[in-house]
Amino acid sequence: MTDLSIRIDFGPDRRVGPGKIELLEQIAELGSISAGGRAMSMSYRRAWELIEELNTIFGKPVVHSRSGGKRGGGATLTPFGRSLITRYRAMERAAAAASAPHLAALARDMAKARA
Repeated sequence: MTDLSIRIDFGPDRRVGPGKIELLEQIAELGSISAGGRAMSMSYRRAWELIEELNTIFGKPVVHSRSGGKRGGGATLTPFGRSLITRYRAMERAAAAASAPHLAALARDMAKARA
């Protein structure tokens, strides 16, 4: 099976790719940065660093976090954070569709080389 992944470079150390997008999706699903990070086998600190990188890249927050207390903390995506996921996944689908014939040709070439 051949997969295509997309990474968008906005400059040095300013990248958005499948890992950061998955983290946002996990936060949206699980309702917290720590749970989103755990779902991806990363520490809360690393998850927070990735969220801060996204905030810096775009100049606006992607996650709204609430500190703990009686009812506990949590996190939700900002409208921009949700839009970022939607746009990234749309680019991913478009790129996959555009590259499908080329990926299939490469797979055939690989199969011939192994035969």
